[in-house]
Amino acid sequence: MAPSRRTKRVVASQPGFLNLKPSSGAAGLTSIRRKRVNKNKKKNWNKHSDINDVTEFLEDVRHQERTVGGLLSEKSDDHLFFLDVGQPKKAEQKVEPVDGKKRKGKAVRPLRIDLILQHDSLVPPAKDVLAYQQPNAKKLRRIAQKAEQLAAKGVVPRRQKQLLNRRPADRTAKKAVTEANNNPDRDYYDIWGQESKDTADPWYLQQTGKKRIKRPEKLNEKPSVLPAVEVIAPGGSYNPDFFSHQALLQEAHEVEVKKQKEEDKIERQLAVNKEHIATEETILREQVEGLVEEENEEEAAPNEQEEGMAVGAITVAEKKTERERKKERAYKVKEQLRQANRYQNDKRQQLFQLRSIKTSIKQEEQETMAKQKQRKANQEAQKAQPRRLGKLKFKAQDMEVQLSDELAGSLRQLKPEGSVLKDRFKSLQKRNLIEPRERAKFKRRLKLKYVEKRAFREIT
Repeated sequence: MAPSRRTKRVVASQPGFLNLKPSSGAAGLTSIRRKRVNKNKKKNWNKHSDINDVTEFLEDVRHQERTVGGLLSEKSDDHLFFLDVGQPKKAEQKVEPVDGKKRKGKAVRPLRIDLILQHDSLVPPAKDVLAYQQPNAKKLRRIAQKAEQLAAKGVVPRRQKQLLNRRPADRTAKKAVTEANNNPDRDYYDIWGQESKDTADPWYLQQTGKKRIKRPEKLNEKPSVLPAVEVIAPGGSYNPDFFSHQALLQEAHEVEVKKQKEEDKIERQLAVNKEHIATEETILREQVEGLVEEENEEEAAPNEQEEGMAVGAITVAEKKTERERKKERAYKVKEQLRQANRYQNDKRQQLFQLRSIKTSIKQEEQETMAKQKQRKANQEAQKAQPRRLGKLKFKAQDMEVQLSDELAGSLRQLKPEGSVLKDRFKSLQKRNLIEPRERAKFKRRLKLKYVEKRAFREIT
């Protein structure tokens, strides 16, 4: 059964075979009735609408735009037709090889891949909107309109005034010819020498950002007038004079006395006052506080109510009459007139006091001048003192002084004292170059653990 069906399908597939049965498509058309569809609904528009003619028309339009560059109906005859004058003669192209040798064969043709990648459509590229957009276009247009209005009125903008008033550049000056680096006869260049002045236009340097910022004068001032290395007093020598050594000892003594006074002052401030020490009487009074005064408060309450009622009655009775009010108003007017007359009399009296007034003004000016001089002297003295640069105050270094019995007769017997590093560090703080600092306190994270070694334990 199966081989016979297979042979029938093979025979039916041959090109010369004529099928006597009606086609399945024709049978389907005759048997199926036309379906009625309601096209008022939007979902049936694309499903049951035939738009093949529209798509074919649009595809034809796109094909014409790609090949011709537009619709054929809109093109002129010169674009569509040309005059045939015969086949032109091809010019022989001689291709010179790279290596200089002559080669036989066809001329060089472009590759197939290059031809495929070439742009063959005549449709112009889409307009790049971003290429025509400008940032702040509306603002720039408004500025341009305003400039046109000012130009019509004859007003010159401020920027244009600056351009007109700037100094013209000296174009006659010739540029210096730079010498080669390998020239042995060229002048020696001093890197620490003074820099040459800029000959360019200052306006150009300012607008281009090449103009150097002017150094503030404040940075040229020294933070302190003290010298970097202070010379020690003559009494600090290894073999000083007697009087100079005693003067240095007196200065060190005054420093120690000042420190002792400050410590005593702090102790007095922190000392407990004897009056504030609790005694048996004060302790008993605090314990009984609040127990005795309750009876007195209960007796005082009705007395306060009676006094309040009396005060209320007095306030009601103090209402003034119309006659009293008129009398007060007249008194106020009279007092104002008296004050005005007194002010006028004082003004007239000052005319006879011009000498005393001039003397007082001169005295005040002298006092002001003296205060200004004192203030300037204080400012000059303040320059030699360390300023408060941080949270800590500057503490002067302890004076290195040797007593009379500690003096050495020669340099060999002299013992070194102090530290050069600490002295320089304190000098930087005193001259306001760095702020006073404290040495960081080392805090151990883990506690030390003491363990006896076995060898030590055996001995003990």
